[in-house]
Amino acid sequence: MKLFENVVNYKINHITKEELLKYSKQYQIPMNEDQAKKVVSFLRGKNYNVFDPKQREQLVREIAKIVGPETARKVNELFLQFINQ
Repeated sequence: MKLFENVVNYKINHITKEELLKYSKQYQIPMNEDQAKKVVSFLRGKNYNVFDPKQREQLVREIAKIVGPETARKVNELFLQFINQ
């Protein structure tokens, strides 16, 4: 399970704008190119662990500042899908 966590966290912390836009479209999370660029810039170089509830909560709060609370809620739902698999 630790390997899966590492892969998911690595992907989140190193995602590109293009990948983020692809996933947002795939999972019906409304996000424009400017928002995706800002989220990616925020995530770059950080090591958030979305499997840790406190870190995930902090991450979602920061994302909400960039893309709004409704979109951040949907991003959190996506994180939870990864966690509960």
